[in-house]
Amino acid sequence: MSNQSAPTVGAALSPDGAAELARVFKVLGDPVRLRVLSLIASRGGGEICVCDITGAFDLTGPTISYHLRQLREAGLVDCQRRGTWVYYWVVPARLALLSQFLDPTDRSAP
Repeated sequence: MSNQSAPTVGAALSPDGAAELARVFKVLGDPVRLRVLSLIASRGGGEICVCDITGAFDLTGPTISYHLRQLREAGLVDCQRRGTWVYYWVVPARLALLSQFLDPTDRSAP
């Protein structure tokens, strides 16, 4: 994920800002990725083990890993390996940016 300047409310999107947001929305356009993000975001404690994510789907481990990588590359989730397992959590600032773009009256985004 790049740390390009984020689009701001009240200003038209720049070409780079539009391309970045389109990429993120494209990632979220897949039903599996949307469900994975929802599962991670709804987890109490703020993080979830990949073993719990994989168990929630009738998909192979490599397929789930692919979708998680897409979410990571879009900056929507982050992760940390702890021993054998990898734990995932949402990136609140990135979700707030999307929320602010979709609802310009939302002033919670950084």
